[in-house]
Amino acid sequence: MIHEVDDALRALLRAEALDRTSVSVVFDAPTRDWAAKVNAPTVNLYLYDIREDMRRRERGLYNEYDEQGIVVARRRPPRYFKLSYLLTAWTRRPEDEHRLLSELLACMLRYEALPKERIAGTLAELGVPVPLSIALPPPEDRSFADVWSALGGELKPSLDVVVSVPVTASPVYAAGPPAGEGMQVSLDGFAPPPRPAPGSPEEKPVYGRTDRERARRAMTRRSGRAPKGKT
Repeated sequence: MIHEVDDALRALLRAEALDRTSVSVVFDAPTRDWAAKVNAPTVNLYLYDIREDMRRRERGLYNEYDEQGIVVARRRPPRYFKLSYLLTAWTRRPEDEHRLLSELLACMLRYEALPKERIAGTLAELGVPVPLSIALPPPEDRSFADVWSALGGELKPSLDVVVSVPVTASPVYAAGPPAGEGMQVSLDGFAPPPRPAPGSPEEKPVYGRTDRERARRAMTRRSGRAPKGKT
């Protein structure tokens, strides 16, 4: 995905900001040694940070369907990663660099996502927007001065370009077979067991007593006599 974003950014800048010029577009680290070797007008897009865009993370699973509209598999939704580029212009005169930066800024501000006609490969097959932002304030945990210090170069006017690219590489879970029309149960040849006769030893007691015993005890309570065998 990253190389496809590189190609899309290069195509966009060459077509709309650097048209009919000999300015090169490169993706090198702007170190002190590299800057000393630049001898022609150059626009540099240095990829200095890659991190997940947590605001765009989704939960759950996406269904995949066959030609009959039956779910055959499920996969996780794409996760977006922010690719942060340090966009700089390199010429012999600072005024020319500022002019180049103005053209680059005006070009990027026309779009909130990479133009579809500049996207190719896997990104084009996904058919989803690829958000693009430029010159936003840096996160609290990072400053551009720190980036230049890490590169060992001198602080230079730059534009921060951030592209949120979707990554679809995730496990695919096979779906189970579709449910049928229902369960059919056949009762052919089944007969319930015979019910025992009242008072027989096979009859189960109700709360520990048979119905006949309960009736006998009720009559005893009404007559005031104790049942036989009881004192």
